[in-house]
Amino acid sequence: MKILRLLVTLVLFVAGILLLIEPSYAAKPVASFVPTRFTVVDQGTAGKPDVILIPGLASSRAVWDAEARLLAPNYRLHIVQVDGFAGAPAGANATGAILPGIVDELHQYIVANKLSPIVIGHSMGGLMTLMLADKYPADVRKMVIVDSLPFYALVFKPDATVDTIKPQAEIIRQQMTAMPADQFAAMQPTLVANMVKNTDAQKLVAASSIASDRAVFVNSMVEDLETDLRPDVATIKTPMLLLYPYDATLQGPDPAKIDTLYHTAYDSKPNVTLLRIDDSRHFIMYDQPAKMDTAIQSFLK
Repeated sequence: MKILRLLVTLVLFVAGILLLIEPSYAAKPVASFVPTRFTVVDQGTAGKPDVILIPGLASSRAVWDAEARLLAPNYRLHIVQVDGFAGAPAGANATGAILPGIVDELHQYIVANKLSPIVIGHSMGGLMTLMLADKYPADVRKMVIVDSLPFYALVFKPDATVDTIKPQAEIIRQQMTAMPADQFAAMQPTLVANMVKNTDAQKLVAASSIASDRAVFVNSMVEDLETDLRPDVATIKTPMLLLYPYDATLQGPDPAKIDTLYHTAYDSKPNVTLLRIDDSRHFIMYDQPAKMDTAIQSFLK
């Protein structure tokens, strides 16, 4: 009995020490609303302004780790992990429309937790941030979009429409769904190298893609391709910072074409600031973390 009491005392003592030394950015689940299409961890400093961070296609919430550490002293962070991506179970994303479902649950999460947040989204997470501000404008106080367009198909064809992209998107769906797992895994390093320069980060991004549920990966990618928010951009009044990358080794010595793509896409949006981040590819948080943080911190203040 004395040994049992001693063990209990020791466990409680260690637990107390861990609580004392727990850093302000340690992960704590938020449970006032339980979403079915994503999970959230609460980090940062309680009582500070709320920031929701949403990763992109097939990404883990870990893409925000470095930025979260920098934001944590001055903000309360809600870091999203989309179900089905980077090894997370597919959950409700296994069926039905994925992106609208996530946006609606983000709205429910914000309302349930009485938030007035800044929302930061990368890639597909940026598109969902736009969708959230479009459908529920009161939910988003400010937003930061990291390399996302209101219609992703513009990257491939400037005159693309939803109708013209749908047949191609369906071919992509069929091919990627039928692709053997080893072939899918083998192609990821090549694809990822075009999206991130940092070689260590390339391994992380590729691993997240490989670990993602294939159906959720493919279906959400097709939804992204077929979502066109260009008609709505002019009515989204939420103050916004857009960060977009430019890498001369991939895109040539003149950034004018890249500038035109992004500026034209958001030309009708009020309250928007566009900032090009040079010497970076799609994952700006890995290729130019200091530049990205400086831009975000300045905008949030």
